[in-house]
Amino acid sequence: MRFSHVNKSEKRVDIYEKVTGRAKYGADIRFPNMLYAKSLHTKYPYAEIKNIDTREAEQVSGVARIITAKDIPNNGFGQQKQIQILAEKNAYYFGDAIAMVAAENPKQANKALEKIKVEYEEKEGIYDPLIAKEKDSHLIYEDLENNEMSHHTLKKGDINKGFENSDVIIEREYTTPFIEQAYLEPEVVIAVPFYDNSTVTLFGSFQNPSETQHAVAEVLKEDLNKIRIVQNHIGGSFGGKEQIMYTLAARVAVLALDTERTVRLVNNRETSIIESHKRHPYSMKYKIGATKEGKINAIKYKAITESGPYGCHTSSVTLRSIIQGTGPYEIENVKGDTYGYYTNNIYTGAMRGYGSPQVIFAQESLMDELAEELEMDPFELRKKNIFHNNSVTASGQKLDNHEVSLEEVLTKAVEKSNFIEKYEEYSAVQEGDKKKGIGLSISFRGCSLGPGDIDTAGVILSLKKDGSVNLYSGLAENGQGLKTIYSQITAEKLGIDTNKVNFMPVDTLISPDSGPTVASRGTLLGGNAINNAADNLIEKIKVYVSDKYDQDKENIYIKDGSIYGKKDIEILPVNEMANKAINDGINLSTYGWYEIPEISWDEKTGQGRPFFTYVYGCQVAEVEVDTATGEIDVLNMTAAHDVGRAINPANVKGQIYGGVSMGLGYGIMEELETNKGYIENTNFDEYMIPTVKDMPDIEPIIVENPDPNGPFGAKSIGEPTLELGAAAIANAVANATKKRIRSLPLNLEKIILGKDLHKGVDHK
Repeated sequence: MRFSHVNKSEKRVDIYEKVTGRAKYGADIRFPNMLYAKSLHTKYPYAEIKNIDTREAEQVSGVARIITAKDIPNNGFGQQKQIQILAEKNAYYFGDAIAMVAAENPKQANKALEKIKVEYEEKEGIYDPLIAKEKDSHLIYEDLENNEMSHHTLKKGDINKGFENSDVIIEREYTTPFIEQAYLEPEVVIAVPFYDNSTVTLFGSFQNPSETQHAVAEVLKEDLNKIRIVQNHIGGSFGGKEQIMYTLAARVAVLALDTERTVRLVNNRETSIIESHKRHPYSMKYKIGATKEGKINAIKYKAITESGPYGCHTSSVTLRSIIQGTGPYEIENVKGDTYGYYTNNIYTGAMRGYGSPQVIFAQESLMDELAEELEMDPFELRKKNIFHNNSVTASGQKLDNHEVSLEEVLTKAVEKSNFIEKYEEYSAVQEGDKKKGIGLSISFRGCSLGPGDIDTAGVILSLKKDGSVNLYSGLAENGQGLKTIYSQITAEKLGIDTNKVNFMPVDTLISPDSGPTVASRGTLLGGNAINNAADNLIEKIKVYVSDKYDQDKENIYIKDGSIYGKKDIEILPVNEMANKAINDGINLSTYGWYEIPEISWDEKTGQGRPFFTYVYGCQVAEVEVDTATGEIDVLNMTAAHDVGRAINPANVKGQIYGGVSMGLGYGIMEELETNKGYIENTNFDEYMIPTVKDMPDIEPIIVENPDPNGPFGAKSIGEPTLELGAAAIANAVANATKKRIRSLPLNLEKIILGKDLHKGVDHK
């Protein structure tokens, strides 16, 4: 099928304002007579707050207002244990804020923070989920029976019989650390009271404007239509600007309403890292059994993580982990459990990948270890067990409504990287300290939110007199290219140029509530909503043109900015039609809404249809390891991903480049280090992330198998590109060094010391 705009690498519609510096980010927004806000954080990770004395701080010159928990109308939001807007009776983690100051300038605000006196009684905290889970562990919350925050299970077949029929059984343990999202722009919120008939209007770096609106309304005990959220350009998020932004927005809103002045908050990097949630650290145990021919009979696995003191995303993150925990392999007998526990470490939440990078690191390392025990090529072992059309997943879902392209992405990545020949070469003894290795990993990923969430999206299209279109979306541009993708889909559907479409800033005053911009659902859900809105608009145009120009409605179509009728005869340009129709009193604004196809989930058994479609990927990593210094140099990454259809191939490649870089960081260097609740690396001088010098040559391979449920066949790409890299690199390092490292990151110490969590092999 040939398209005019879709499936083409059109330039980003927001590129000019960004590269010229004209784009307005949150910190660029100014209002007259602003106050500046700063937060005071707890001295201890876990402590009772006995008293807060703000009297001396209130006397500091320029201080307009200091608020504590008693000033918050409703001091919490969310499910499970609510996130405190300001800590009240107890501070539960080191990022809990105790008070907030608004002053005439930041220096005065900081000075006031120093004058606030807080009397604490430090309490014994829990800083390890493995301790939190023990029956004799003390409770973080006395009103709960234990520290368990969530538990998901998955059962398929007869796990005992599966192991009985296996020739080789191995057991392994794997761990992953806390990870910081490391977005370039720290959090920014500006609250304007009583602005344009709203109680409060908030501007800033919001990933999820509608979700922020819900949280602020809940905290203020105000109607939703009185809370307005306007998203500015955002300098990255990767899931990190969710709960933290809801919390900050609520605090600043209270200050703005109390002072009746605009209040501005811009976090510095240290505050951002201390306060915001992180990717979940995992401890995982796996047991796998297979025949001597390589057919996997059974997998049993258990993953334990922590939520910190607040529920946040832990339940849904570990739910995705239970679904993806055995990988894209058809296995008859499975038993899985994932647990989340309350601790007094920093709380955990969404980060790109959302519960999949952890289990993929474990399960794909496990596959290579099984291949080694079977003396089999890891590529061949995977081919024997991967999903194909009509395969049944561990959760009992038959993959019968889309092209299951695992073999295609696996084969293309292996061939492009010359994996088979290099694996054989690098498996031989290598002389010298520097040794090369190659490894691969594969995955399947459910598209959209999954079980337990309302999964819908809305779009408004408004055709103007001159033939241009305003597009109002509830899903947001967070740097991933959504403005461009939506503009291309709209242009393709309406038969106009992409530059005629203007993606309006996401503003809860008019943008439809479409839930959060997460789960790689933007193109899939929003694109379908655009299709629906465009179909409604085209119908209006056809009715008007058929009546006005005595044309058969069924023959009317739009192409290249003009409206055509029978025998492809041009009737008139779109802009002329729009001008005439609007002058004739015709409404050329339409609404589009999309709800995902039906899914299902049985929480007791972990069986059902948790996602309506899936994407598939394979990444191959080639590395050189200096066994004397422990340095790992990732030389090449080959990444093959099925995206359904690439709306913008250049944008897809950009997602692959970005995802690979984050996967590399996760694999070999990133770790947020904690010590009894305190964070030890609170800036980028100590928290290591990849730089341009660390980046390998990246070979992106776009695989297209259009999905019947996707807009023009498109599916997802944002998160799948991140979830595979660390596992592929770990397998490559093992291939090079002949040592298996089972904990991330694969740092210098582990390479040199050869730390190993080996639990043994059972041969029958």
